[in-house]
Amino acid sequence: MRAAGMSDKTRKAQEPGISGRVLVLTLAALGSFALNSLLCRAALGERLIDAPTFTLVRIASGALVLQLIARSRSRSSSGGSPLVLTDVAYSALALFLYALPFSLAYLRIQAGTGAFLLFGCVQITMIGHDLAHGRRLRWREALGLAMAVSGLAWLTRPGSGSPDLTGVLLMVVSGLAWGVYSIRGRGAKDPLLTTARNFAAAVPLTLPWLVIAGGSRNEPLGFVLALISGALTSGLGYVAWYAAVPSLGATRASIVQLGVPPLAAALGVLLLGEPLTSRLSIAAPLILGGIGIAVFAPKRA
Repeated sequence: MRAAGMSDKTRKAQEPGISGRVLVLTLAALGSFALNSLLCRAALGERLIDAPTFTLVRIASGALVLQLIARSRSRSSSGGSPLVLTDVAYSALALFLYALPFSLAYLRIQAGTGAFLLFGCVQITMIGHDLAHGRRLRWREALGLAMAVSGLAWLTRPGSGSPDLTGVLLMVVSGLAWGVYSIRGRGAKDPLLTTARNFAAAVPLTLPWLVIAGGSRNEPLGFVLALISGALTSGLGYVAWYAAVPSLGATRASIVQLGVPPLAAALGVLLLGEPLTSRLSIAAPLILGGIGIAVFAPKRA
């Protein structure tokens, strides 16, 4: 997350202050990301729609919104980044492997539990990738990683009140895939256009799964929730995020993302009536604290 070879003092000096516009965009993006878990759980937990259809509607509506905004913006700029089909194909596959297991998991587990599992697995995947590519693990990073893993282990441990194992495994797959997707997106010259292309390319991957769900009874409200999740909290959520990130800087962007899982858990309690379990109360600070320590530990240049 931090720029290599840059001191803390220099990096902080280079990061601009946060204007009111950037603050609004940031809050809108974080709220959108947290609401994705709630919308999915509300639709699928109540069996208002089947998971493959929810995934298709979400990705397709998100692709439409992102394409419209990216194209309208590109007309007033010098043009987008060149299209590399293999890059789009791999990223679209990672996006699909995030989205469908995400939907399937929320048939079985609560919004807060899913959000912490997803976030923890994403960050562990990204840290693990960096380690596998030669970056050495410092003691603060090791401590943070151990805390995060122990928090996930506590959240999913067997026993009374344990979340559904299949749901947990599906969300782990979703988190790993989103971590891969995030890694592939590093350094994108135009992240909004890249995301629009990836969403569009992921749509055909969802179609065969509708055969599996054939004959499922879907309620109109389920379609509405899927459309909101795709067009608003995914599509416009990414637009707001990519508009805010340049002003936030890498460090602030990493910090504010820590607020998504607890926000999703709180909204799950308030809006969906989910219980705030002792498991989540203990696991949450371990996961967030561990990731915070690992991500913001000083790095070797």
